[in-house]
Amino acid sequence: MLDDLAPTALPRLLRRTVWSALIVGAVGFVVAVLITPLAGLGEALGVVLAILNLRQTDKQIAALEVRASGEVDPNVKALRRQLRPKVIGRLGIVTLVVFGALFLSRALGLGIVSGLIIYYVVFVLNVYGVVANQRGLN
Repeated sequence: MLDDLAPTALPRLLRRTVWSALIVGAVGFVVAVLITPLAGLGEALGVVLAILNLRQTDKQIAALEVRASGEVDPNVKALRRQLRPKVIGRLGIVTLVVFGALFLSRALGLGIVSGLIIYYVVFVLNVYGVVANQRGLN
């Protein structure tokens, strides 16, 4: 689905996703705090972790594209091969943070998971909206 995005649409999509996730996350934070304060803290941490993860991935992709722009036909598979360990490493760190939080407090860990879910659901919905708009499916 992301292959169908116009190159100029990605920065706007990421910005809209971050703002949408912060708004939905704020509502989720209020609901989670009503359940237990640690769940609210975890939910906020989850949204922040997801935003940082996506921003870091975006920076790494941009750095790879700049290095590959000197070539006539950059090999997409080679670029993905360079990016894969970094993405997997970050996801591993996020997973360890979630398991550590679950070990400390079930409410905190579940709050982090809910924050991550909120962010990625908002991300997928925003990507679908942009792609549908570009294809004229509205």
